Amino acid sequence: MYRLFSLCLLLLASVATQAADTGWLQAPEHPPVQVRLVQNGPLNNASGQYAALLQVRLADDWKTYWRSPGEGGIAPRMEWQDSTNVQALDWRWPLPDRFHLLGIETQGYQHDVSFPLLITPQDASQPATFKATLTLPSCTTICVLTEYSLSLPLNAGLMLDETTNHHFQQALSQVPRPAARVQAGDWRWDAAKEKVAVTLINPAGWQDPTVFIDDTDTAVFSQPELNINDNRLEARFNVNSWDPGLNLDNTPLTVTVADANLAEELSAPVSKGTLSAGGDQPSLWLALGYALLGGLILNIMPCVLPVLGLKLNSLLLGHRSRAEVRRPLLLSAAGIMLSFWGLAAFMLVLTWSGAQLGWGIQFQQPGFIGFMLAVTALFSLNLFGLFEIHLPSRLSTWLASHRGGGNSGHLLQGMFATLLATPCSAPFLGTAVAAALASSPLVLVAIFTGLGLGMALPWLLLALFPGFVRFMPRPGPWMVKVKWLFGLMLLATSLWLLSLLSTTLGTSLSLLLAALLVMLPLAGLMRRHGARALLFGVAGISLVSAVLGGVALMTQDAWVSPANPELPWQPLDIARIEQEVAAGNRVFVDITADWCITCQANKIGVIQRDPVYGALTQKDVVLMQGDWTRPDPVITDYLRAHGRAGIPFNQVFGPGLPEGRELEVLLTSDRVVSALEAAR
Repeated sequence: MYRLFSLCLLLLASVATQAADTGWLQAPEHPPVQVRLVQNGPLNNASGQYAALLQVRLADDWKTYWRSPGEGGIAPRMEWQDSTNVQALDWRWPLPDRFHLLGIETQGYQHDVSFPLLITPQDASQPATFKATLTLPSCTTICVLTEYSLSLPLNAGLMLDETTNHHFQQALSQVPRPAARVQAGDWRWDAAKEKVAVTLINPAGWQDPTVFIDDTDTAVFSQPELNINDNRLEARFNVNSWDPGLNLDNTPLTVTVADANLAEELSAPVSKGTLSAGGDQPSLWLALGYALLGGLILNIMPCVLPVLGLKLNSLLLGHRSRAEVRRPLLLSAAGIMLSFWGLAAFMLVLTWSGAQLGWGIQFQQPGFIGFMLAVTALFSLNLFGLFEIHLPSRLSTWLASHRGGGNSGHLLQGMFATLLATPCSAPFLGTAVAAALASSPLVLVAIFTGLGLGMALPWLLLALFPGFVRFMPRPGPWMVKVKWLFGLMLLATSLWLLSLLSTTLGTSLSLLLAALLVMLPLAGLMRRHGARALLFGVAGISLVSAVLGGVALMTQDAWVSPANPELPWQPLDIARIEQEVAAGNRVFVDITADWCITCQANKIGVIQRDPVYGALTQKDVVLMQGDWTRPDPVITDYLRAHGRAGIPFNQVFGPGLPEGRELEVLLTSDRVVSALEAAR
């Protein structure tokens, strides 16, 4: 009897130490997924709950979803009403990852995931059995919905198994907890922009946070734009909904936020409000950085470089003291700053008057282009020696005897460089101007000041260290050739400006003026150096050009891509974009202008070349182009609606991107093709 009693005790202890579980279950029709439900320890007398762990194994690239799956998919669910002596089920969800596939954003888990479950019995003194049907979605490029029948007798006296408890605690540590450190700030719903902004405050500050909002019955929240300012975090979500009358005012939202050593959930109602166009202080500093860099880049643009070169060329003529070098440079830099401040004031006046404005819009006016053409052509012809301006002797004597003489000329030279710079909307410049025109007057003035400082920086550095001018080659015959080079650059600028006027002047008159602009410099060179020198010069240039052309032709297979015909552009029709997307088509929008140098670079370097050209010629791609060469209020309104004040501007729409995706100012093949694929 003693041995039999001991054997029974041993068997009971052996059973009690085994973790109760369902074993791994696998649907024959879907082998990549396995599930198991395992009980973790005895009934917790303090909470009156059983702890269990739902384990899911996902092979290869298969994924399942979070409780809020995002734009695609459904959440896993359990039907447990057939259970015995079970009152409630508390399903805990670990922090998910975000996935993007074919333009669809989802939230869930990949590979292995474990869900802690807390099961409450109706009567803790009675046996309980948890029976449930688990409906588990799993997806790669296809999605499968699989049902698993779970049945687990709950043992109130089950001994705790170390391995199972370790897995349970590990899964529980990945579940966000109720907020203890994070506080809710201002939560706003902007119905016009279809955005929700939530402000979260962490006294310890933020490092690399991730924020989720649980989906509602009628709204899904996309991956947010984050803006951190000290201990404040603002997350802006685009809201996607199938309800045209969606109103989230006073709707409680559940927010999950994770950061270093932090994962918390909090809920609060969102109130109706208006969101500003841009971010807070970090965005302002970023825009100022773009402004400074954009202004600096303008100095190497073909529109501006000749002016800076002419200034340095004039400083090399003759012996000059440090003061004589510094004063012209400072005055030219002042001219640049005055021009940018004048542009800022002009844009403020237009904004307050309700007029439409944008960067470079003066090049939409034929009168302005004609004036700039006259100035650049005269400068070019003067450099080629076609004419020289001699002041009256009395005026020359007066200027020579007054140290301040010529100040206005240096100021005008800086202003002239600024006016020539406006069509060269480089990427950093376009971003800064767009931020300025969408911001407050103070921010607008600050950003235009940054643009001016960036463009004036080379002039200011030479003014601060005028000794650098002495390290440049001394004056000599080489300066005549450099002067011709600058003359050629200004002549090229004049021909470009003339091409912008061709639609106004007509083809015949434009060709006649172009021929005149080319012949007059040749006449000036012949008068100064004789016909023989001119003939040898032209022959030498022709010979060098022929050799270079021959080399280029022989090596073109290595560096030239085949020329593609012009794309079949259609006029921009904003109302039609939504219709095309609803029909399953993709739409590529291109806002351009003849005077926009960056637009032409995008066209020649990216849009007209493969692989972008091939992607744009697919049957489901509709090409819409807005020509902003001349004023067009429809295009201006379209740009302003997207927070842009200048061009180029490109946007891609499609079933995968119904709200559209804006592309960078300087296009790249990878980004354009990626956006078109996401829009499919």
